[in-house]
Order: sequence, then C-alpha cells, then structure tokens
Amino acid sequence: MKISINKKMTHIQLINTFWVILISLTLFSAYMAEQAKPGLTSILIMSLVLAIKGRIIVDHFMELKDAHVVLRTLMRVYFYVIPTLIILVYLFPEQIVKWTVL
Repeated sequence: MKISINKKMTHIQLINTFWVILISLTLFSAYMAEQAKPGLTSILIMSLVLAIKGRIIVDHFMELKDAHVVLRTLMRVYFYVIPTLIILVYLFPEQIVKWTVL
C-alpha cells in the first residue's frame, strides 16, 4: 500500500512540476510578445516554446504518452507543424499572401 501512495505522490509531483513549467513558459511568451520589434530570433523562440508546451500537454495532461502510436504521433506532429508554419509565414509573407488570395 505504501508503494502505491508513493507512486501516486510522485505522479502528482511530476504533474505539478509540468504545470509550473507551462505557467513559466506562458509568462515568458507573454513577455516576448510585448517586445517592441519581433524578429526572427523571437519568432524562433516563441515557436520552440509552443512546441515544448504542446508536447507537455499532449504527453502528460492529455495522457497520450501511452496511447496508440497513430493517435499520439498525429497529436505530436500537430505541435511541430504549427510552429513551422508560423516561422514560414514570418519568413515568406508575400508568397503566403499570393497563395491565399481569392
């Protein structure tokens, strides 16, 4: 019985740690967003933060770490594709506009 309580407490501590990390990354993102001139460096940092936060949420809060490999992979890929798209939009805005104009 004592072992299961310790494992449960360890899991709760792990979740609390990830929660603190997510809050810290969110506050860091808010700070970065308030910077006067966003540049490529800040876009790269924000995209990396988005990917890290997405991975933590998918693996630990949605508990997909042990889910079927297809479902887990699709969710993880989503959080790598979106930051990549953000970077591409920053780097090639004119081309994106040409592709999306009706």
